Amino acid sequence: MPKLLQFAFGIDKISGYFGRIAAFAVMAAAMISAGNAFIRYGLDLSSNGWLEIQWYLFATTVMLGAPLVLKLNEHVRVDIIYGKLNGKLPVYIDLMGLVLFLMPVMLLLTWLSFPLFLKMYQSGEMSNNAGGLIRWPAMMLLPLGFSWISFQGLSEIIKRVAYLQGKYEMDTHYEKPVQ
Repeated sequence: MPKLLQFAFGIDKISGYFGRIAAFAVMAAAMISAGNAFIRYGLDLSSNGWLEIQWYLFATTVMLGAPLVLKLNEHVRVDIIYGKLNGKLPVYIDLMGLVLFLMPVMLLLTWLSFPLFLKMYQSGEMSNNAGGLIRWPAMMLLPLGFSWISFQGLSEIIKRVAYLQGKYEMDTHYEKPVQ
């Protein structure tokens, strides 16, 4: 189990790096959005490329930020049930959700999205909009993000099994979000 925990912590570390990239993408998207609005309404100029880069940055935020959200245990839950559980039961519920739902869906989405990325990369597909960007960088974020969410899911499974075996201490406290 110690080797598996080391592997899980390595995944956690990389998810942290991806999270920093996602945070930078949010800032860059906000700055580009503000600059684009100023140029469009202040100077009466426009570019589809500047609009599309915002979409690319949003995709970066979502697809590279999601594994960190899972690592930080801030992902979406069914609060009606989960918030009322005590002891090790929430960890068992997490394990069931990770194994039965997250992992199969993320692996399927990785498998389905990779050929689309590859096709766009090989063809050099461009946006249909005048001044638009190449599409493969945005499409690359799908298999990359889905596969890394799968890795982070594996890390969470390892940590929860280790916790249930008494080999790893983790904070199982869950605070229901303010409604």
